[in-house]
Amino acid sequence: LENASVVDFGPTPASSFTVNSPTSVTATSPAASAGTVDVTVMTPGGTSATSPADQFTFQNVPAVTGISPSVGPTGGGTTVTITGTDLENASVVDFGPTPASSFTVNSPASITATAPAASAGTVDVTVVTPGGTSATSPADQFTYQNVPAVAGVSPAAGPIAGSTSVTVTGTDLENASAVDFGTTPASFVVNSPTSITATSPAASAGTVDVTVVTPGGTSATSPADQFTFQNVPTVAGVSPSAGPVWGTTSVSITGADLENASAVDFGTTPAASFAVNSPTSITAVSPAGLAGTVDVTVVTPGGTSAAGAADQFTYLDLPSVSGLSSSAGPTSGGTTVTITGTDYLSASAVDFGSTPASFTINSDTSITTTSPAGSAGTVDVTVVTPGGTSATSSADQFTFQNVPAVTGVSPSVGPTGGGTTVTITG
Repeated sequence: LENASVVDFGPTPASSFTVNSPTSVTATSPAASAGTVDVTVMTPGGTSATSPADQFTFQNVPAVTGISPSVGPTGGGTTVTITGTDLENASVVDFGPTPASSFTVNSPASITATAPAASAGTVDVTVVTPGGTSATSPADQFTYQNVPAVAGVSPAAGPIAGSTSVTVTGTDLENASAVDFGTTPASFVVNSPTSITATSPAASAGTVDVTVVTPGGTSATSPADQFTFQNVPTVAGVSPSAGPVWGTTSVSITGADLENASAVDFGTTPAASFAVNSPTSITAVSPAGLAGTVDVTVVTPGGTSAAGAADQFTYLDLPSVSGLSSSAGPTSGGTTVTITGTDYLSASAVDFGSTPASFTINSDTSITTTSPAGSAGTVDVTVVTPGGTSATSSADQFTFQNVPAVTGVSPSVGPTGGGTTVTITG
């Protein structure tokens, strides 16, 4: 191979080549159409004869046009059929950054792969062949879903005839295929990954677990998912509807069938005390509780009142800041910062250090604010609500930073080909 003057891939010269020795040449393949060609070398002695030993295959980049199913548990193990083009000679199938547990190439248009274990979320399924790696697109996406969890059902009781509209809250409820009250299926609508509206079926009196089935699995049972079929008293209102976490608020409960009450509960905690005034009125003293909203329920020989928006009581606590979407910005202000934490619904102020900022309450756990102008340095971002001012911590810190300045580069000249190491001072 010494003195090689030409290296061809089929009829096309190599983009470049280097003669390493009489027995070795390194060449860069040119662009070409998909297919197999002979690689030939020309020297003053002639042109190499073609044979299977010199063949090189140009392969199109593979493409993934679909996957089925497109959802599976985080534990992996889902058998996924990948369809597309130019999938032959696949050497790797990845679910996001993780290789498939195994895969089989069925044809240039089909691969069967076993999804590996992964964290919850959506990933692109890509195929690697000698032609390259498939481009990502919505068509190749596979969603890992956690086992759903039911954190609450509201109301938690209803008549044995069924037809109670029950809001099931929790996590990973998207793609639900079934909602069961005990062993009885219910009709339902998925509102979001954290909410399902279900209609209770008819059932015998008693308490059952409300479970949700998704591709991620079936929710584990717990006291939080229990629903009681019963004849119940009703609570039509509580006033006031909020009080401090240490309790002692005198609350007037109005409703029907409240006589003979044996218990009044704020969430799962009994009232500090209560007095039955009439079949339509009870006065109760709130116990200490954790910050948040609970249902005030009344227990009688007939059962427990169904939970609903009318019976809710909110324990107020200090807000907390657990994170900032942006932890730095210019001293001139104007940086949009999303503050995450708890107990924001009643926020009255957001301060960067001692400087107030404009803000919008997104939810009980999120506020969007705009940083004010400030001096260079790090300050705590605090949220003020009727419950108090959030405690400071490293999680709430925001740094006002001056505009950087470059005062020199050394060296200041280099070749057009790049590669110069330059020290930048400033």
